[in-house]
Amino acid sequence: MSVIEPEKEKRMADLHIGQKATFTKTISESDVYLFAGITGDFNRIHVDSEYAKSTPFGKRIAHGFLTASLVQYCTSALTTPGGVSLNYQFDMKAPVFIGDTITASAEIIDKRSDKPVVTLAIQCHKQDGTICIDGKAIIYMISEKKEDNRRDG
Repeated sequence: MSVIEPEKEKRMADLHIGQKATFTKTISESDVYLFAGITGDFNRIHVDSEYAKSTPFGKRIAHGFLTASLVQYCTSALTTPGGVSLNYQFDMKAPVFIGDTITASAEIIDKRSDKPVVTLAIQCHKQDGTICIDGKAIIYMISEKKEDNRRDG
């Protein structure tokens, strides 16, 4: 039997400006329905094809937060274990339709010197290059606080 070793916690020294991670996923009808079920957001623009035809979009759109959530893989790949999300700020720039392929990305753009906090630029692009999510994420590196507690105790 083999033992799975836990991944070493990432620390501020492991993170560098310009580090980047990406994740690509095609949004499916089941993704939209599952997200609606998880969140309780059954807005007709997401789940009712006939209604959606009468909107300016002409068809159903994926939830903005479903699309934005794809960046979580990227932020986690860069900062975990050892980091936790403090804040996300983003704009929804373009609709995402069922069948669109989205590439999410996160890039470390700032490391605070006074606190164990990093800022990441986050984006989601559609298959044609259109930006649909654009913003920032703030991550607190709890691994640093744990190390401080070990030194103090």
